[in-house]
Amino acid sequence: MKYGIYISYWEKEWGGDPIAYVERVKNLGFDILEVACQDFLGKEDAYMERLRESARAAGLRLTGGYGPDAAHNISSADPSIVKAAFEKYEAMFKKMQIAGIDLLGGGLYTYWPADYSKPVDKIGDTARAITNVRELGDMAAAYGITLGMEVLNRFEGYLLNTCEEALDLVTKIDRPNVKIMLDTFHMNVEEDSFGDAVRLAGPLLGHMHVGEANRRPPHEGGRIPWKEIGDALHEIGYDGDVVMEPFVRQGGGIGRDICVWRDLTKGEGPALTAKLDEDAARSVAFLRGLWG
Repeated sequence: MKYGIYISYWEKEWGGDPIAYVERVKNLGFDILEVACQDFLGKEDAYMERLRESARAAGLRLTGGYGPDAAHNISSADPSIVKAAFEKYEAMFKKMQIAGIDLLGGGLYTYWPADYSKPVDKIGDTARAITNVRELGDMAAAYGITLGMEVLNRFEGYLLNTCEEALDLVTKIDRPNVKIMLDTFHMNVEEDSFGDAVRLAGPLLGHMHVGEANRRPPHEGGRIPWKEIGDALHEIGYDGDVVMEPFVRQGGGIGRDICVWRDLTKGEGPALTAKLDEDAARSVAFLRGLWG
C-alpha cells in the first residue's frame, strides 16, 4: 500500500497550490499527495505540466478528489444539469491527464453535500446514477482515469451510505475503472463493522480514505480500530492507495463545508504549521508501522 494526504489538511479554502506541497509531503513520509480537482479548471495547462514534473521529480504519486455541487449533479432529473456535469468532468479529466493523475474519488455519482430542504428521490437518482456513471466511466477510461464512488454518511449524502449499497451500484455500473471508495470517517457513522465492510468491497475497493472520528489524522489510542481495518485490507489483498483526509482548521470555505465549528489545531502562524506537519508525519509513521 502507498500512503497519502489530502492538500486541504493545511488549507482553509478548496484548491490551493499543489506544487507548493510536493516536497513538503514527501519529506513528511508520504507517497501520495491528493489534490482538489475542482480547482483545475482555473489553472493553465502549463501549470498542470509543472505539477506533473514536480511530483515525478519527488517520486510522489498524485490522486484527485472532487465533490460536485448541485449544478453539476450527474444523477439529476434535469437534463441540463447532467449535461453540465459531463462537460465539467471532461474538462477536469483533460487537466488531470496533463498532470498525470489517474484516480478521482468522491461523491461523483451525485452532488455534495446533500440539500435535505429539498425532496429526496433515492430510487430515481440511483437509477440515473447507474446509467450516467456508466457513461462517465467510459469517458474517464479514455483519459486513463479510475473513478472512486465514495460512500458517505447520511448527513452528507443519501445514495450510498454503506459499502453494501456501493457494491450494488458499482456492480450494476459494471465498468472496470469504476470502483468503491471507503472512508473511515463515514464508516464510523454507518457501518456495523469496519472489517466486514472492507471484506465486502473486496477486489472492487479502489481507494481508501482514513481519518479519526473527529477528522483528526489517524493516531494510536483513537476510536477507530486501525488494526482491524489493516487486517481486513491485507485479507482482501488490497495494495492500493490509503489517503488520510484530516480536517482540523476552523474557518474558511473548508471549515464551513466540513462543519469544523471548533479549533482542532490549537494554534496559528508558524507554530500551527509545525504542529500540522508533526501530526501528519507521526500519523503516516503510525499507519506504516501497524499495517506494513
